[in-house]
Amino acid sequence: MPDLDEKTITEAVLRAGSHGSDERLGTVLGALVRHLHDFVREVSLTEAEWAAAIGFLTRTGQLCTPDRQEFILLSDVLGVTMLVDAVAHRRSPTATENSVLGPFFREHRPSFEAGADISGGLPGTPLSVQLTVVDTDGAPVPGAAVDVWHADSAGHYDSDVVGLEGAAMRGLFHTSADGRTSFTTISPAPYPIPDDGPVGSLMRASGRSVMRPGHLHVRIEAPGFSTLTTMLFREDDPYLENDPVFGVKGSLVARYETHEQGEALRHSFVLDRA
Repeated sequence: MPDLDEKTITEAVLRAGSHGSDERLGTVLGALVRHLHDFVREVSLTEAEWAAAIGFLTRTGQLCTPDRQEFILLSDVLGVTMLVDAVAHRRSPTATENSVLGPFFREHRPSFEAGADISGGLPGTPLSVQLTVVDTDGAPVPGAAVDVWHADSAGHYDSDVVGLEGAAMRGLFHTSADGRTSFTTISPAPYPIPDDGPVGSLMRASGRSVMRPGHLHVRIEAPGFSTLTTMLFREDDPYLENDPVFGVKGSLVARYETHEQGEALRHSFVLDRA
């Protein structure tokens, strides 16, 4: 009969799970068991605290629907989403850094020619955007598919704008022979992550901001190159230092230039070869 205590139970659990045929599963699950057991021992977790944790995870799962994924939000605010992204997308030093995809990307989005207005007629500060796509040698990448999407001047994506029919503030473009494309829209505003569920309670309990800085999502695909999923944040946004999902990187902070007609944004993206 096994005589298990707080020091020997970890190895017993690892032995019990060592007979599966999936080697990778064994590696991942084994590491999870070791780290989880070490965590319990490190903080001397109480039964009441473990019950509270189970209750929190249960409520998180109960809130998940086809339109809302509270577990992904939990992953975001714990920095796990960005960590997985960083591990999965190690770029060359000169390539543009990746960031999280977020929940508002849509496979079904309208296609536009360069220079199109994608604002959907929504109110806000006019924004002129010029994007360039090059490789790590600085050569233009023609024919690259460039997806863009963002929130409006109130921090709402098109799916949350009351009375809006169809898509707005999103679209698919393709770069010209010189690697360029452009469009007009409205400047995106900061917005809060959903805070009416367990994750919101966690954020309040830990004294953290729920406000994401305003940003423009960009996803670029081109034959022979690694797909780039990233964002551009405006340099004067008050929430840059406290992004709750840790998506801000210094290289992704851009200057919005002010002019008589509104604002302008110019930025180059550097793709790694696949």
